[in-house]
Amino acid sequence: MRETKFRDHFWSTDLTSTVGYDSIIQHLNDGRKNCKEFEDFLKERAIIEEKYGKELINLSKKKPCGQTELNTLKRSLDVFKQQVDNVGQGHIQLAQILREEAKKMEDFREKQKLHRKKIELIMEAIHKNRNLQYKKTMEAKRLYEQRCRDKDEAEQAVHRNANLVTQKQQEKLFLKLAQTKSALEDSDRSYQQSVTTLEKIREEWQKEHIKACEFFETQECERINYFRNALWLHVNQLSQDCVQNDEKYEEIRKSLELCSIEKDIDFFVNLRKTGSLAPAPVVYENYYNTQRNATPVRSPVPVPISRRGPLPTPTSAPGEPDYATVDGYSLIHH
Repeated sequence: MRETKFRDHFWSTDLTSTVGYDSIIQHLNDGRKNCKEFEDFLKERAIIEEKYGKELINLSKKKPCGQTELNTLKRSLDVFKQQVDNVGQGHIQLAQILREEAKKMEDFREKQKLHRKKIELIMEAIHKNRNLQYKKTMEAKRLYEQRCRDKDEAEQAVHRNANLVTQKQQEKLFLKLAQTKSALEDSDRSYQQSVTTLEKIREEWQKEHIKACEFFETQECERINYFRNALWLHVNQLSQDCVQNDEKYEEIRKSLELCSIEKDIDFFVNLRKTGSLAPAPVVYENYYNTQRNATPVRSPVPVPISRRGPLPTPTSAPGEPDYATVDGYSLIHH
């Protein structure tokens, strides 16, 4: 069980000193700054997570990855790209969660600041009042001590000059002594009143100081507890994200277990096969053997088909060469 208390360890023997109070306030300010730093850390982590998530989504959608694969391996690659996309979505969701946690930390920090401000204003006012009254009391004390010295000097003057001065001078000395006594009594009353007032203010300040210490200690306990829990929650969120990512990767592994080499080979063969007969061997052929064994074959001469009738037999006029026809040809005899 915790025994150390703020109220027992932040005092000073100097009534006007605020060293203990200032030490607590400095520590609380440092704690608030630490909360702000963690808050900024969460925001920066959210930016990183969101950017990473978007990059993964763009990668899964835009970057080719085995796009010409077939059958079961193709299905595994589809699952792979989909799960990468899901992982990216998960990081974007985590970024939003981190921003929400940062906002909660900010709200907690501002709430503590608002509550602290009320106490700080009370303490500032009472410190100011206490120090002002202490200054008045010290001034009253200084005046009182001066009046005491003045009265002592007046008494000494009366005794010292009792038989050396005239009656009139003695009367002046006694008058001055009476005046110093009267001034002393006034300063004494004022001094005592100041001391009484200061004591009341001191008691009030002491009570408020104790209350402030207790309040600040409670706040610091709440802050440490909230900070610790926020950090614990943050780590759990990161762990949960890892678990969820592993579940997505497990879907890829399950898909790969269903990937069949035999099925993919059969699928490709049936889809793209071009024939089961290989080309015949190319054999050596001797040119001369080929020529000897070859039998010439004459192609029949086609009889021209004429649309005209038979030509007339030419006749020779007197003095011209003689014509004759042989097998359909006309000859000229000279």
